[in-house]
Amino acid sequence: MATTGYAPRTLKDTQPEILMHGLPERRKGWIDWVTTTDHKKIGILYLYTCAFFFLVGGVEALLMRIQLGAPDNTFLDPTTYNQLFTMHGTTMIFWVVVPIAAGFGNYLVPLMIGSRDMAFPRLNMLSWWLLVAGGVVLYASIFYDPPAAGWTSYAPLSSTAFSPSHGIDAWILGLHLAGLSSILGAINFIATIHNMRAPGMSLSRMPLFVWTILIYAYLILIAIGSFTATLAMLLVDRQFDGTFFDPQLGGSPLLWQHLFWFMGHPEVYIMVLPAFGMVSEIIPVFARKPIFGYRALAAATAAIGFFGLLVWGHHMFAVPIAVGVLGFFMFSSLMVAVPTGIKIFNWLATLWRGNIEFRVPLLFVVGAIAQFVIGGATGVILAVFPVDWQLTDTYFVVAHMHHVLFGGVLFMVLGGLYFWFPKMSGRMLSETWGKVTFWLLLIGFNLTFLPQYSAGMSGMPRRVNEYTSGSGLEGYNLASTIGSFVIALAIAVTLANIFWSLRKGKKAGPDPWRANSLEWFTTSPPPDHNFDVIPTVRSLEPMKDYRRRALEQEEELPEQDVPPSSAEPATL
Repeated sequence: MATTGYAPRTLKDTQPEILMHGLPERRKGWIDWVTTTDHKKIGILYLYTCAFFFLVGGVEALLMRIQLGAPDNTFLDPTTYNQLFTMHGTTMIFWVVVPIAAGFGNYLVPLMIGSRDMAFPRLNMLSWWLLVAGGVVLYASIFYDPPAAGWTSYAPLSSTAFSPSHGIDAWILGLHLAGLSSILGAINFIATIHNMRAPGMSLSRMPLFVWTILIYAYLILIAIGSFTATLAMLLVDRQFDGTFFDPQLGGSPLLWQHLFWFMGHPEVYIMVLPAFGMVSEIIPVFARKPIFGYRALAAATAAIGFFGLLVWGHHMFAVPIAVGVLGFFMFSSLMVAVPTGIKIFNWLATLWRGNIEFRVPLLFVVGAIAQFVIGGATGVILAVFPVDWQLTDTYFVVAHMHHVLFGGVLFMVLGGLYFWFPKMSGRMLSETWGKVTFWLLLIGFNLTFLPQYSAGMSGMPRRVNEYTSGSGLEGYNLASTIGSFVIALAIAVTLANIFWSLRKGKKAGPDPWRANSLEWFTTSPPPDHNFDVIPTVRSLEPMKDYRRRALEQEEELPEQDVPPSSAEPATL
């Protein structure tokens, strides 16, 4: 095997070696998967785990939408509805949107930076096992009494006086395990990105997806680290007669809100930033031009992470807080829109006058930008605290949150799935069914959540399991319920597409998109060691460099020495 510092002269110098000696080893069954330390397998395990919990959380959402689809409905009793609401929110945030970034990050980061694995492979596997264990602990509560205090578990509703069963204790312990999983994963990402980059890959040449994973990891250490202590305080209150949050014993329910949202709002950017990184990788490939403003996008990522730590109080505008403090949180919340706007305009500038190829990954990305702009604009509205006083705890907030996390992040993640699925599996997903999925999801999503803005402005409070006939809310809720089932159909089509493509999809080849970053330098799927030859990086787009150098060397060869297939540029 070549030494680390060797850079191949052309792609054709390395391709036969990769094809002959870099094929993945034969699978050894499920034992190999659950004991592996290969970052690629661990990344896929994360994605499977997130997909499972996404389906569970989706079923919970459909049950709630059935209940709200008609006035005075008795499909679910109030207690069951609150339990579903709690489990749905907790599952979607802590077992789907946050760890799915770890799944893509585990698979792609070492490949993108030219490394053979993560810095701590065994710790990497432990992180996945902790995530699974946390989910088992959380859902084991269904066998006695699931938590019903909402996914935020506000005190004193989460105290033993209001929630005497062990459902909240399972919620606490499950989140402890999931939080530890995220923290260990973040340490691993930071160590890998800072210490294991290929020769020539400086920070200013890292792919933007790697930049977002790096900021994501730092935010996890700060936000999830503090939340772990917060959960421990709540457990002490419940099991050891602590007084942190119980007002009857001198505690403060507002302390829980401050500590929870100090995690809760950075959590939004923990979920969003890796999805932004996917957009920044996909758009240049299908626009056939370099990303516009690389340094500005990298700086905007760091700025979003910084301002995201200063805005937790805008979730608490309705509690007794001095106007000066409200003004600070309003200003810092509005400031987040600046680096976010930089990203949006840089993506649009990349598309502007590009040689655009509207493949399925780009469709999802463009749809995600549109949905995220709606979610971001309504977030700016809610950041103005006099407006928030009128809209807080209404369905306007529910619609805003889902527009950001579902309409933005899920669309971006699906774009990433269609983009990197060929690298992970060696097969292409169906373009036709991908477009069907996109339009079903776009229609279903907006049919579900746009009416909720109107319902919220009409006075419908969040976290209610029924409303009366004649309230004027019937049409909004019926549309939302129909839209939720259209979303379910879109997800079903996606799953069918994945299962079909894994068996009979078109073979992808190493670089089906003619992309820019190093994960396309190796086979699809990559071998266990990733690269037979560690590439040397000389620019932001190393794959373009290798193609250009291969073409130049072919042109220098004597005509009789050029094989017939060499008339086209060499590609992986």
